[in-house]
Amino acid sequence: MTTNTFGRRIWGFDRSDAEMKMARAAGWSRADLVWERLLEAGNLAWAEGVQAKAASRFRQADLLTRLCFDRNDLRRATCHANLSLIAMAGNKPHRAALHQARALQIWKTAASQIATMNVAPRSRSSLFHLRLEAKHRDTFHDNMRKRFSNFAAETEETLRMLTAPAPSRHRHFSRWRGERPNVYDDTRKIMGACLLIIDRA
Repeated sequence: MTTNTFGRRIWGFDRSDAEMKMARAAGWSRADLVWERLLEAGNLAWAEGVQAKAASRFRQADLLTRLCFDRNDLRRATCHANLSLIAMAGNKPHRAALHQARALQIWKTAASQIATMNVAPRSRSSLFHLRLEAKHRDTFHDNMRKRFSNFAAETEETLRMLTAPAPSRHRHFSRWRGERPNVYDDTRKIMGACLLIIDRA
């Protein structure tokens, strides 16, 4: 029963799914949030040592991206990254290298996607902060794009280390909950692409 309930939550079939309602109201597609949930579930399963379940979630997410996302969507690279690590763990280096190459090819578009990403207004704790953001919106957006460019650069380093004997020096999934934007816009999609990657031990 627990598994079925969790499955309904991932796919957004529960009518009481408040998160799905908020995401859709903000302009996200159902696939956008389902992808995020699949990647979270896959990473959690991997961290718990349940590799078969992790692989299943990552493959489901990969299929979803191929059906619903643009060919250069950075989230497709994230799926390839995780599948590369799954392949390495399964002693399939050739398959791992293929996924790595596809991830790196897509990641070449990261800079242009960050430059054009839609940044929705943030929830602020006071009217003062709301006014400050509105007054200096261009500066706020420029600083945010610089920050996201740093995340993307770290992710590219990790992608280049996918098939290496030693893990990347960057942590990804362990930072997701703390860095995840609280709004449903392009920043959350790109942050997910950067951070919903397995942390190798």
